[in-house]
Amino acid sequence: MAPADPLAPAREPADGAGVRPGKGRPSPFTTAGRHELAGHALRHPVLTIIAVYLISRVVSLLAMWVAATWFQNPAGVGHTHPVVTDLIGLWDGVWYERIVEDGYPVPLPVDADTGDVTYSAWAFYPLYPYLVKGLMVTGLPFTAAGLLLNVVLGGVAAVLVWAVLRTDVHADRQPQRDRLALVAAMLWCFYPTTAVMLKPYTEALAVTLVAAALLALVRRRYLLVALVALPLGFTRGVAPALAVAALIHLVVRWREDRTAGVRPLDGQRAGALVMLGALAASAVAWPVVAGLATGVPTAFFEVQAVWGQRPDEGPFVLWVEWAWQAKGLGGVAVLVALVGTYVALVLGRHGRWISVEARAWALAYPLYLVAVVRPITSMWRFLLLDVPIAALVASVAMRTANGQGVVPHWRRRVAVVLLVLVGGMFWWTCTLLPYTPWGSFPP
Repeated sequence: MAPADPLAPAREPADGAGVRPGKGRPSPFTTAGRHELAGHALRHPVLTIIAVYLISRVVSLLAMWVAATWFQNPAGVGHTHPVVTDLIGLWDGVWYERIVEDGYPVPLPVDADTGDVTYSAWAFYPLYPYLVKGLMVTGLPFTAAGLLLNVVLGGVAAVLVWAVLRTDVHADRQPQRDRLALVAAMLWCFYPTTAVMLKPYTEALAVTLVAAALLALVRRRYLLVALVALPLGFTRGVAPALAVAALIHLVVRWREDRTAGVRPLDGQRAGALVMLGALAASAVAWPVVAGLATGVPTAFFEVQAVWGQRPDEGPFVLWVEWAWQAKGLGGVAVLVALVGTYVALVLGRHGRWISVEARAWALAYPLYLVAVVRPITSMWRFLLLDVPIAALVASVAMRTANGQGVVPHWRRRVAVVLLVLVGGMFWWTCTLLPYTPWGSFPP
């Protein structure tokens, strides 16, 4: 007899009104109807995710309309009636458009008065703007091409998030994971900063590549990880965190192979070395290119420093200083408590259902951000790449206290979480996306 599914929902009582009179299909407002909808979603997960993703894009667009209509200062867009397209092109999109039109400046730009390195396109990675430039050969303007590319990549990313969360070579029964992974992927679509994927930003491309690399790592396809790592190095500087996840994977697999009495990494040692080499190359690729092109070896880091990024001051130091200056010892305590709670969620029962590789990324990536990025409001969108957060939220919303099943009323709990996320989308979009000269925080 097959063991009971520990992630299956508890049996709900029939309400006696599952089928509408004269109809062969249950009403979605009844228990039977909800079960049928859930079953249909699980049988067609990709279509379900794409449908939810498109709905989330409409919600994001609505949030941008609200932000443009009631929150955007006309001084930030140059005319008296701001519209959604104004918000789409604001902030870093201006820099990516400059890269598309003019490329990267040589020599390295410096301030005419002080001679110090100043703001320039070298702070931005090249793969995304050049992909947009490739789309523009069809006649599309920059903003339309960037938006189209990100809408497509965002859908691919959502599907890959689902695939990463449902995949684990150590799982005994795959169906146990499908419901949680599907809900987690759908919740990820409503992460508060996903409106950034309606702008010419790199998030959609970066999530796609990170999720593809994690999926390949979970499936032990090391050469594919290496293949994905190389373009990632020209998209976002996250290869060090991915390398940590890869190393943890290799250590765990090495120990498992030895325990099983087989040669560790049998037949895949060369692939593992290639993967690690590609990740190392990915971590330094763009800074090296920037140094060679400008003749200034530290060009990338000097331009980043102009924007306030100074990892040389020490890992985590800027965050501790920020918390101390804001609220003193209480602020530091809150910061430590938040980090501790997150780590406990990842390592505890709410994170245990996802793969070792996803959990390793869930720890390595945020800690890497806190180590090298100063406290800025852009951290909200940076965390869009931390896809296991969606898995933790889904688990907290759906699972029982002992983590052995799904609560009968999980749909209501997920609906509450979804409402909170939608509220977060409107808050982030209306608070950070509008631009006022010299008076705004970057999204």
